[in-house]
Amino acid sequence: MEKIKCECGHVNPEGTVLCEACGKPVEENQHIDGNDKRKLLNMRYDGSARRSQTYNKTIVDKIWNFFSSVKVGVWLIVLALIASGIGTIFPQEQYIPPEAPSRDPSVYYEAQHGIFGLIYYQLGFHNLYSSWWYLLLIALIGISLVICSIDRFVPLYKALKNQRPRRHKQFLNRQRLFSKTDYVTDDEKSKLVSGLKKKRYKVYEENGHILAEKGRFSRWGPYVNHIGLIIILIAALLRMTPFMYLDEYVWVREGEQKSIPGTDGEYHIENQEFILETYDEDDERFQDAIEQQGMVEKNFQTNAVIYKETGEDIAGAEPELEKVTEDEMRMNEPLKFDKYTLYQAGYQQNEFQSMSFKIHETDDPDEESLGEFTVDLTDPQDEYNLDNGFQVLVSQYYPDYELSDEGEPRSQTNYPRNPAFVFTVHPPDNEESEMSFVGIGRNVDATGENDYKLGVQDFETRYASGITVRVDHTLPFFIIGAAIFMIGVIQGMYWHHRRIWLNPEGEGLMMAGHTNKNWFGLKKDIEEIIEDTDVKMVDDQQELE
Repeated sequence: MEKIKCECGHVNPEGTVLCEACGKPVEENQHIDGNDKRKLLNMRYDGSARRSQTYNKTIVDKIWNFFSSVKVGVWLIVLALIASGIGTIFPQEQYIPPEAPSRDPSVYYEAQHGIFGLIYYQLGFHNLYSSWWYLLLIALIGISLVICSIDRFVPLYKALKNQRPRRHKQFLNRQRLFSKTDYVTDDEKSKLVSGLKKKRYKVYEENGHILAEKGRFSRWGPYVNHIGLIIILIAALLRMTPFMYLDEYVWVREGEQKSIPGTDGEYHIENQEFILETYDEDDERFQDAIEQQGMVEKNFQTNAVIYKETGEDIAGAEPELEKVTEDEMRMNEPLKFDKYTLYQAGYQQNEFQSMSFKIHETDDPDEESLGEFTVDLTDPQDEYNLDNGFQVLVSQYYPDYELSDEGEPRSQTNYPRNPAFVFTVHPPDNEESEMSFVGIGRNVDATGENDYKLGVQDFETRYASGITVRVDHTLPFFIIGAAIFMIGVIQGMYWHHRRIWLNPEGEGLMMAGHTNKNWFGLKKDIEEIIEDTDVKMVDDQQELE
């Protein structure tokens, strides 16, 4: 790498725009920051050499230079924003409503949103935020932030740490704020230094040359922002790992005990009772709302017991369970245990639990029962043998019956919301078997010649609780990242890096000033410092251009 030697004798790295020692513009590099086309110097990064401006030979250099570009970072963020916006057009798979007729994404999106929903699903946008290309995009943004920060932070830190009070004439007279006074006394110089110290400037002196500086830490605000953003991006990526983040949904019916998903079978939940409370329709305060919306929930809760498996796992044996906690789970009042949090997210009312059927002769107007049997809809048996010799086989069971577009029977879900059966009845004395289709409000004789008929005698319903199981260890990372980001915002917005150079020129004095923002404030400082002296007030050379 070629070095650049300044007339002051300092050797600068290739890519340096302003000499690290005296600040003189390096002629052959002025095009880098556009100094060759303007009178005032571009003080970005204090003209220090950045790696992306220095190395461009190996593949590593080219990758580094690509990601160090602010334009590349902005485009990556724009692409991520567009992709994120697409992901909000329809609900993501994990947010398909529990009460939807089918939570199968291949069915739900087309059924609810038509052809656009089908395209949305086929393109994979229903799981956008966990897709490999979206995670890759987030990772590339993180890489861009890291490389951009390192590429600028390191040289800027070195330049500000090693800056000297004595600066080249070209450096001073090409600053935005500049003045030259032909004659200045020693007493006036002392007043200037005293005034700078009263203004809380940190004063450095080198053979009569003075640099006054304050608020340097504000220059690191953008890099603190980057640290916060990087932590937030890491937290977003960690949400894709089961150890750090879990978001599962489970239906648990009254009286049912079920393994909690995401716990590897270690924990079980028992729904002891579901309670639904609604606003009183006779209360005048709620009548208008109830008339418009119908029943309005006041509270719904699940009284649950959490168990933990103990002992060794033995194939085929029931696990030994130990009670962990027993509590009520309400809206906005989750149940917490170990590292898990259970939220009462929804409910399904009047879900069928069991149905009782009776057999009677088809021609019997009184429908006198020849035998009865009850089907547990969550675990129906294959056959039912009655005391009078009848045998009933369950040939087909549709928990949530509907007809497809082709007119074929099918079940929308596995939950007994609209149960229907195809029964095969074997009468006693080896009579010929008969087939019937029975459901709520349906009783179809397959041949029209059946001697026996099945009818619904009774049924039982129950509530089903929709419970969200969540573990989120990434939340502290989001909070820390957001806090660091805000510290960087405050650091960069409310403090300003101000520098004033006082360099003797014969019996006179050259004064120059630079700040990263709030030039009016810097001019006001200089005006108060030179008060009661004959030192000339600085000119704003940007206004003179």
